[in-house]
Amino acid sequence: MIWDNNDDIKLVECENNRRAIQRHLNECREERRPYVFVTNTMTVKPLRRLLVPVSMLEEETYKAEICTYLARKTGAHIILLQANDYGSHARQNVNRIVTHIKAIAEKTGEPISYEVAIAKKDSFKLMREAAERQRDFRHDLLILTASRDYGLDDILFGPQELHAIRHALVPVMLINPREDLFTLCD
Repeated sequence: MIWDNNDDIKLVECENNRRAIQRHLNECREERRPYVFVTNTMTVKPLRRLLVPVSMLEEETYKAEICTYLARKTGAHIILLQANDYGSHARQNVNRIVTHIKAIAEKTGEPISYEVAIAKKDSFKLMREAAERQRDFRHDLLILTASRDYGLDDILFGPQELHAIRHALVPVMLINPREDLFTLCD
């Protein structure tokens, strides 16, 4: 796997229970590199399809560099899952990511395979939908953006990424959405 013995990506292996996942999420809050959760209930396969949910939040565009990097290194196909929102922010974020993918493909001369799919849910339920739709997309890795700040419902019920990790059947990569944090460069 691409994250084995890779200092650019942190691997987090744990049991699929709320406490273990939350403890590791808390430890990774300030992590400067992408981190991949692999629980005992997930199936780890070679990367052929990457599922990248894209919501209305501006920081979703940070996933462009990561998914492009992984696609180039593994030849994986990128599936951008656009939130089914009333406004245009999710669509604009998808367009920014597509522009980045095309620019890198043109710059490197390497084709990068991608598609855009429209989610059934809006931005607020997108992470959970992405984790639950393994059979639809047949993805091998789910790439999510970690919560910036925890609100009251995150404290009471757990952050969205915790629920996505618990429901995912494949490894989940999380990216901290801060500009000053490290990203993989093309």
